[in-house]
Amino acid sequence: MLISLNWLKSGLQTDGISDEELVKLIGARLVEIEQVIDETHKYDGIYAVQVKYCEKIPDTHLSLCKIDDGGVAKDVVRDEDGYIQVMCGAPNVHEGMYAAWIAPGAIVPATFHDDEPFKIGMRKMLKKYDSYGMMAGADELAFGDDHSGIVELDPSLAMPGKTLYEIFGNLDDKILDIENKSLTHRPDTFGILGFRREVAGILGQKHVSEDWYLKPEQIFKNDPDVKLSIKLDESLCPRYTAIIFNVNKDADAPKYLKYDDTILTRSGMRPIDPIVDATNLVMLGFGQPLHAFDYDKFIKVGGTNSPRIIVRAAKTGEKLELLDGSTVTLNSDDIVITSNDVPVALAGAMGGANTAIDENTKRVILESATFSLYNLRKTQMAHGIFSEAITRFTKGQPAGQTKSVALRFADITSKFLEPVALFDSQENKPEDELISVRLSHINGLLGTDFTMEEVQDILENVEFKVETNGDVLIARVPFWRTDIHIPEDIIEEVGRLSGYDNIEPVLPLHATSDPNVVFTMKTQIRNHLAACGANEVLTYSFVHGDLMKKVGQKPENSFKIINSISPELQHIRQTIVPSLLDKTYGNIRAGYDKFALFEMNQAYPRANGMDEDGVPNNSYNLGFVFADKNSKSNYYTAKKYLENLLKNLGVKYEIKPFVAEEDATNAYYESKRSASIYCGDVKLGDLGEIKNKVLREFKLNSGTAAFELDLMKLISHAEGTTHKDFRVSQYPFVSRDVTLSVSLDTEYASLEQQIRAILEKADYIYKLECTSIYRPEGADTKNISFHLDFADPSKTLEKGEINAIMTKVEQVK
Repeated sequence: MLISLNWLKSGLQTDGISDEELVKLIGARLVEIEQVIDETHKYDGIYAVQVKYCEKIPDTHLSLCKIDDGGVAKDVVRDEDGYIQVMCGAPNVHEGMYAAWIAPGAIVPATFHDDEPFKIGMRKMLKKYDSYGMMAGADELAFGDDHSGIVELDPSLAMPGKTLYEIFGNLDDKILDIENKSLTHRPDTFGILGFRREVAGILGQKHVSEDWYLKPEQIFKNDPDVKLSIKLDESLCPRYTAIIFNVNKDADAPKYLKYDDTILTRSGMRPIDPIVDATNLVMLGFGQPLHAFDYDKFIKVGGTNSPRIIVRAAKTGEKLELLDGSTVTLNSDDIVITSNDVPVALAGAMGGANTAIDENTKRVILESATFSLYNLRKTQMAHGIFSEAITRFTKGQPAGQTKSVALRFADITSKFLEPVALFDSQENKPEDELISVRLSHINGLLGTDFTMEEVQDILENVEFKVETNGDVLIARVPFWRTDIHIPEDIIEEVGRLSGYDNIEPVLPLHATSDPNVVFTMKTQIRNHLAACGANEVLTYSFVHGDLMKKVGQKPENSFKIINSISPELQHIRQTIVPSLLDKTYGNIRAGYDKFALFEMNQAYPRANGMDEDGVPNNSYNLGFVFADKNSKSNYYTAKKYLENLLKNLGVKYEIKPFVAEEDATNAYYESKRSASIYCGDVKLGDLGEIKNKVLREFKLNSGTAAFELDLMKLISHAEGTTHKDFRVSQYPFVSRDVTLSVSLDTEYASLEQQIRAILEKADYIYKLECTSIYRPEGADTKNISFHLDFADPSKTLEKGEINAIMTKVEQVK
């Protein structure tokens, strides 16, 4: 959604606040602004001129013109009368007219935002005529698509030499490109009136809507000869207002470019004809889409002189030709406007060709209505219609404004449309909603200390009517605020309008309780694996059946979702590793050759069964995948990640031969290069390399390894850790290599434990790694080599201290 900043500011007091500050406030307290399109210099160097001389050049489409620019242009050649020569190919150019002239050196506005804007200069035409600048058409000025001729300006406004900024005002604009998904619940902000009201509240200014909007009055009398009845399904159309107009054929059609045209184009729309332009202008101003039917065609389609609007659900298979020439096949979710039950419009989306307005139209029906947003969302997706109108209707336009906006249209179009009758399906105004909330509740929830007067001012600035009774605030909700229903909605308004960033962040006081062991464990795992260089991801618990087939799992062992959000997400996954394998290929394609992924999330193997309510029982798992594009065996790397993690958690584990599950949940592991992880008799999970067949399915390199653990079982066997692995020293590490010659029956683990004991007794920070195990041929001993890095956390180690430690290490047997 595009909003003109100048139009927005026209009803606000913005002295002392820059555009940048205003945009920042809107972004923080109302809606995200994707970009600000700066058009403050878009019309520089463009002036009103009068054509003083115009002569057609024989055998060409060109005319030789002399223009009066009031003498404002520089660096141009003038004749003895001070006029400038311009060649023009437009068929409507004529002597005496006022036109928009782009002076040499200025940029054609339609190209202003192009990578290479087109700058006008002097051109020699037909090899003998110098032409300075150009007289522009509406399309070149970015005021529409019309290329039939040049723009003709109103003589009462277009004094030669005036800039377009002076003639139209507010062209030196900035356009706010609004990310309107965050306004889905705020239909009132899809018009400049509602958006301005919110900004006024943000600025602490009191906004007051005009009486015509709040208390609409019909100033014309209904012609008794003009007939129309309205029948609604109120679940589909809560309110329908219609005004019948006579078209004033004697009124002069708008001849000149209008200010309204510039507002439409700056808001992302294009001028079409006076009636359509008026409906669009009203929609942009007040957020209420309108539609106009040819009244006489409407009567003819219905086949009776007693016209009747019936709003109903479409019949499946019913067809309707739309204004754009396309024919749609309707379904029961669509809403149709009918003339005596014959469809004439797809409600909220587009009118029908059978009631289209044309140059012969004598009478018009204006529709101002609101429809079920849920039906229109389905219509939008089913028929691919994404117009400005349906975008607003799918937000749920308030029924309370249909009459006032219809009457506003009548006022705007009074020069060429004469209103003769108004019909409204809602005779009585519905009761306003009242919401009571205590001041203590507001301050308690927000963490503020507002007074009752401050809260009252905040709400009244955006036109809530507020009464107080002691500590209780009673808010009367305006009819356009269809999103306000409970006390918390009122509290949110107070916090948002006053600025959440102005609330001092204070931790709430609460009773102490036992820590959440699952949260604590997940945090510890996350911190450890991230510190080891692994990357956490989050994937859907819903997967495609083909994904399970790729890894050898059986889809029938998964729970299937009846109303899945996508055909690709119909099953609940049995384990996490397949989802990680699916993401591994994308990361390799992105250029990452070596990486580790992990995820802590839920899985739902069918073996877990269901609870008493028929809901699948889940398990919390940790899935891990390590991939190295340049390695064919990564089992030991994954094993190192696993062992370091289990040690960090204080889990006493054993690595035992791989156990394949009967339900094939772990069928993707290569059994000869895999293992199962146990704690006593309890299986925690599996570790191993992925089968080559599975890797080929995912286009992965051989050697990719993974593990998956049951977090709840892990928690029950974790004993904690001292976290020595995470200590740091600001003093330098010492690196040493040592080879120990030991008997053949000496276990490597025994030597490692003894060396660790020496270093830990000294309270050193250390890293220990076995670099080789070698047995010389025929010898009754073997050589085991270690690499040590160690440091004292409190000082730099001296030579004597280093030698003493190494002497103890060398004596290990």
